[in-house]
Amino acid sequence: MPSDNIFVGLDIGTVKVCAVVGERDEQGNLEIIGVGTSRSKGMRRGVVINIEATLKSVAQAIEAAEMMSGREVQSVITGIGGAHIEGINSRGVVAVSGKDREISQEDIRRVIDAAKAIVIPMDREVLHVIPQEFIVDDQRGIRDPIDMIGVRLEAEVHIITGTVSSAENLIKCVNRAGFRVQEIVLESLASSEAVLTDDEKDLGVLLIDLGGGTTNVLVHVDGAPYHTDVIAIGGQQVTSDLSIMLKTPVEAAEKIKRDAGSCFLDLVDGDEEVIIPGVGGWPAASIPRKEMCRIIQPRMTEIFSMVRDQLEKKSLLRHLGGGVVVTGGGSLLPGVAELSQEVFGVPTRVGYPRKLGGLDPEYRSPEYSAAVGLVCYGAAAAQAGGRNEAASKKPADSFIGKLKNWMKEFF
Repeated sequence: MPSDNIFVGLDIGTVKVCAVVGERDEQGNLEIIGVGTSRSKGMRRGVVINIEATLKSVAQAIEAAEMMSGREVQSVITGIGGAHIEGINSRGVVAVSGKDREISQEDIRRVIDAAKAIVIPMDREVLHVIPQEFIVDDQRGIRDPIDMIGVRLEAEVHIITGTVSSAENLIKCVNRAGFRVQEIVLESLASSEAVLTDDEKDLGVLLIDLGGGTTNVLVHVDGAPYHTDVIAIGGQQVTSDLSIMLKTPVEAAEKIKRDAGSCFLDLVDGDEEVIIPGVGGWPAASIPRKEMCRIIQPRMTEIFSMVRDQLEKKSLLRHLGGGVVVTGGGSLLPGVAELSQEVFGVPTRVGYPRKLGGLDPEYRSPEYSAAVGLVCYGAAAAQAGGRNEAASKKPADSFIGKLKNWMKEFF
């Protein structure tokens, strides 16, 4: 199989590093053929703080994915997150310059260039420019303006920026581990590619990616991203709370959380007890599972409430016709969907990566959503590039091909 059919997603998180290898089969279907994880060292709240430690974690995860897939990895699509991420909505306006006032792809390029011509600080860079909708002579809600007749063309876009140093440090870690960074993609965008349906995006949906050090937030309205944010609190804070309250090491607290944790009191049986391992010669103890839930639930409620408060300020809560989708490793905590539904007042589900074939049980977990989404993103971009190259010899092209080509051009 040619190497250009191999796509590798690399999610460098605060708690763990995930590498997922995807490949197109002979029928052109994308399959997941390798998964590798390693404990993340050198990251804090989504940002590199120790390059040497991070590159070792990256190398371990990719080597494990190579072993499982039987493929040699040369380049990766890397996710980026952290509290430095910021999303901005912008608008551009141009006069249609095509023959007979017919909108061409060149007009699309010009209007998106105009929309992304915003002033940002010198220490930040644009990561993504995503078209939301086009407006032709005050006619709104247009997704494909190609070949329409008009005088004035407007584009509303969502621009995602991040600090230059954060992206450069990620690239440096991957390069020094012996691999090339093909693209850098916002982690919440990647997760949405893996877990959200087109119907949910059209109805309006809130994606919450609960990681170890950060919580990534992305709101889709009318099929396009309208709000992006990162909260510098994640599952590690819940573990820290348990460690302090139960007077047990962080490693033990994490195991207790995974094995017996819950964040919704109504789901916990009142008679259940949880064993707390002894430390330093002290005997093991026990605690009612309800008491442990009373430690976890306030912190999880705080995280969801911080997200809700942000959306209330931007009047976005009324647009969540598709509800809330919670994904990431933190979404594996029992009661997450119920608690989210209570906080936001809309239906909530836990987001699992969509079925792609291959190693089905290995990657169908919320903790792999971002890495699987990075693979899907890379495959879609490559397919759109090939499709548009072929279509350039034809008189017309499909809208999906054009849209994905714009995405690839401006991401």
